[in-house]
Amino acid sequence: MSGASPVQQAELRVTARALARAGLVHAYGHCSLRLDAESFLVCAAKPMGLIEPGDAGVRVPIAGALPDGVLGEVRIHQQIYQRRPQVNAIIRSMPMQVMTLSCAGLTPQLRHGMGAYFKDGVPLWDDPQLLRDDLQAAALADLLGISSALVMRGNGAIVVGASLVEALTLNWYLEDAARIELQLLAAGVADQAPQLSVAEASLRATTSGRIFERMWDYLTAGDAERSLITREEH
Repeated sequence: MSGASPVQQAELRVTARALARAGLVHAYGHCSLRLDAESFLVCAAKPMGLIEPGDAGVRVPIAGALPDGVLGEVRIHQQIYQRRPQVNAIIRSMPMQVMTLSCAGLTPQLRHGMGAYFKDGVPLWDDPQLLRDDLQAAALADLLGISSALVMRGNGAIVVGASLVEALTLNWYLEDAARIELQLLAAGVADQAPQLSVAEASLRATTSGRIFERMWDYLTAGDAERSLITREEH
């Protein structure tokens, strides 16, 4: 298994802190970056907002036992990386609006531009318990399927992307889509509010115009290690 470069380590830390500043994680949550076909890098096992410059992530095998000190739910990352070779980053987060919506057994629908990026649906893992074994993690990864996000009832979300830039952006989009859904429900208009068709969502969910990169710039602005990450790395 290859090691992680200083840039990869820094990008993982910057992402972790950005998630915390945006209120998408608190004491719990973790993120990872694929290193190669056999391994990935997961952030230090501490609250993401408390990850400091120099706190090294841990290299984890995509298949095999978790290394000592790695959080048990990181096996979710293993199972997703095994099934989705195009996925290069995974975020386990605790977005507040997503969490509230999930407690009603609901996930965001295709309502607005940012929600369009979830055109493959946002499945609900209908179990509030923590995932601490490989069989559960495999079942969750199967339920995720080809989607970019999965919501765990009363227990946060899993978001995947081709890069940390994309995964971080999609995590913010998911929370915004949940906000829209909750506001429509509160106004009593969710049933009659229009939804995007899959075709409309596919057209709207563009990646041109530095869509993901601009959100990355916004969410990581002011981070002490941001200058260590060259734009080419994204």
